[in-house]
Amino acid sequence: MASRPGRHFFCVEIHRFLWHKCPLSNKNCIRDYAHSFRHRLTTILMTTLAYRRDIDGLRAIAVLAVVLFHFGVPGLTGGFVGVDVFFVISGFLITSIIWRERQAGRFSFIDFWARRARRILPALFVMIAATLAVGWFLLAPKDYEELGRSAHYQVTFTSNLLFSRQHGYFDAASDIKPLLHTWSLAVEEQFYIFFPLLLTLLSARLKHWRLALFAVLLGSFGMSVWAVEHEPQKAFFLLHLRAWELLAGAMLAVMPKYQWRASPALAQGVSLASMALILIAVFGYDAKTPFPGPAALLPVLGVVGLIWANGQQHTWVGRLLSTRLMVGIGLISYSWYLWHWPVFVYASYAAVDGLSVLELAGLMLLSLVLGYLSWRFVETPFREKRLLASRKAILASAVVGILGLGFTGLAIREFDGVPSRLSEQALIFAKAKKWSPELMACMADKDTPDERLFCHFGPKSQSVSALVWGDSHATALIPALKEGADRHDISVIEASFAGCIPLDGLENIARCAHFNHRVEKAMAEKKISDVVLAARWSLYVYGQMSGDKEHALKDPSTGEYVQAVAEQRFAQGMRERIQALRAAGHKVWLVKEVPLQEIIVPYRLSRLAMMHRPFDGEGLDVAKHLKRQAFISQLFDELAAADSGVAVLDPAPSLCGTDGLCRVELNGRALYTDDNHLSEVGARHIEAFMEPLFSSLQSRGLTAN
Repeated sequence: MASRPGRHFFCVEIHRFLWHKCPLSNKNCIRDYAHSFRHRLTTILMTTLAYRRDIDGLRAIAVLAVVLFHFGVPGLTGGFVGVDVFFVISGFLITSIIWRERQAGRFSFIDFWARRARRILPALFVMIAATLAVGWFLLAPKDYEELGRSAHYQVTFTSNLLFSRQHGYFDAASDIKPLLHTWSLAVEEQFYIFFPLLLTLLSARLKHWRLALFAVLLGSFGMSVWAVEHEPQKAFFLLHLRAWELLAGAMLAVMPKYQWRASPALAQGVSLASMALILIAVFGYDAKTPFPGPAALLPVLGVVGLIWANGQQHTWVGRLLSTRLMVGIGLISYSWYLWHWPVFVYASYAAVDGLSVLELAGLMLLSLVLGYLSWRFVETPFREKRLLASRKAILASAVVGILGLGFTGLAIREFDGVPSRLSEQALIFAKAKKWSPELMACMADKDTPDERLFCHFGPKSQSVSALVWGDSHATALIPALKEGADRHDISVIEASFAGCIPLDGLENIARCAHFNHRVEKAMAEKKISDVVLAARWSLYVYGQMSGDKEHALKDPSTGEYVQAVAEQRFAQGMRERIQALRAAGHKVWLVKEVPLQEIIVPYRLSRLAMMHRPFDGEGLDVAKHLKRQAFISQLFDELAAADSGVAVLDPAPSLCGTDGLCRVELNGRALYTDDNHLSEVGARHIEAFMEPLFSSLQSRGLTAN
């Protein structure tokens, strides 16, 4: 199989011979030319890989798996393993190039990195620049800020580090990250930087350097197995936990036995079995599969087997991979991979309510066209040195691109997503995502001193009439609390700690138990009359609406979540808290939850406003709210009915209308900061629901005057 560089070499040699200055009668001159030709031929044979059409076909398998998976094609639930296929191919090809050049005495780190920059960076930089440009017109400030952060990290080859600290690859939040897919490029770029140094060091210093390299592979695999269980997000994104996949290809490239010729029957069997391993992973894995770890062995061994089996002869699978269609897809696989994810993310973002099957098919085709154009007009001219032909030119351009895009991303991040580019209405919605600093200061943390544990509202009198106690949902009520306290001339304090249920013995975190103890101690000293308990109760009974049970109450005997056990523990804890408060002479007020929305309200409304779409029909169905809160609501009502010293406050009627929706917007203002916390506008809107509390305090003469 003649290589493309090989064909270019012979064309150059024919040109060189035809224009050679030596007369044919000058034997010494001819001898010198022949000697130099033999040296150049040996060098090109040593340093040039034979072109493998089947490897381009493998690239096609990889990119098709990833793209079809991301676009939600049924059945390909494990298409994400296409990235692992890319890793093994890269490890094999890059190591083959380095090793052959080292054997020929021609390897140069600078030349190697310059070639990698020429191959990877032009198309990557064009995609990032285009993604930033489109995001300017489409993304809400918070999302654009995150895009700027992602761009800044990616051009410094560290986006995988950023994403490893954020949401997981399969989380819903990943669907609004246009550069999420660059994590795999960052892993490869880091490999290209460090692996040549490692290979050179091992091969120069150790006699059995291949065994040492294999030991590095095993070490990386062992860490991956551990991390999948204990730190799954890091296991997915980080180089040292993915390196074994690239090293699997590298080991194949440097093993002398790779040159041994397999029998046709063995090659056919290995090839078929290897393809089966890849397909089992593509169709059998899903988002719940612990990955990479041992599960990644299937695609990794599958690729290694296919490369080995088709190394010197074409198998049936090799012929299929070498067809014109598969090779064509493989050639544009890098550019298609670059473009498919931003196209999908931006289309999903603009659609707001989801995409139809026909729309998804059209978008997939669009990403393919963009991938082809990128390959044809960006990748190919740079790779063939029709643009920036010299090493200095490509390295200088790489530095300019890194600095330009890096500082652009940094500026977007530092300017909070440049909110000034939004329309006035979109900007109003976007700003609702944050509470004021004054409100945030009222939420305690583990370092809050005793003198700042409470926020005080109403007259600063010696006697405090009521305490509002809870988690961040208690903090969210402060604007309503403040207005009511001022209007009724009643002194009220508030104590809250995010994620901490105000019930004894049910705290999942030690700092919550410590916080509750401090509140109880201070409450006794201040001789408070009424205690208001407010929290996101369903979080502790049922967990997040997404299904995450981190904060939910667990079965003490097993540590596992069981709904019936969580409900029983919550009910018992609430009864014990009320019993203790009533025994101390306090009147108790139980605040039911605000409706938990299914959208991030400021982002959703801001996006709708940016696209000039109506937003007055947004909100949770009342029936869904009542269903989720049924157990808690019934418990509170029963507790109030059993004791006249217990009363219930329900904010939902102030938010849910006769149209069957619990609203998220009023007069062009967002009522929530996210999907469950009221905004300051929202809290002031529902202030009337706290009127029974203030009226009761007033009727009992508990005003400041």
